[in-house]
Amino acid sequence: MKKTVITVVGKDTVGIIAKVCTYLAENNVNILDISQTIVQDYFNMMMIADLNNASKSFGDVSDELAKLGEEIGVIIKCQREEIFDSMHRI
Repeated sequence: MKKTVITVVGKDTVGIIAKVCTYLAENNVNILDISQTIVQDYFNMMMIADLNNASKSFGDVSDELAKLGEEIGVIIKCQREEIFDSMHRI
């Protein structure tokens, strides 16, 4: 399974979750887990997603989500799960 960690951070507005999830669904990216909080009008979301059946490459998904973030006024970052696994290995 090709897992990625997607983070979304920015000023809270209506539709952030809907727009990100719509993009992922349209590109056949499965959301495995999702957590979101709002702290003093700031939105923070973290998702674990499976890109195994994605219609685009990791690089394209990452770039397009970053562009979507700019359009809706948030910062969206994608990181491969392997990065986190490597950081915690001795």
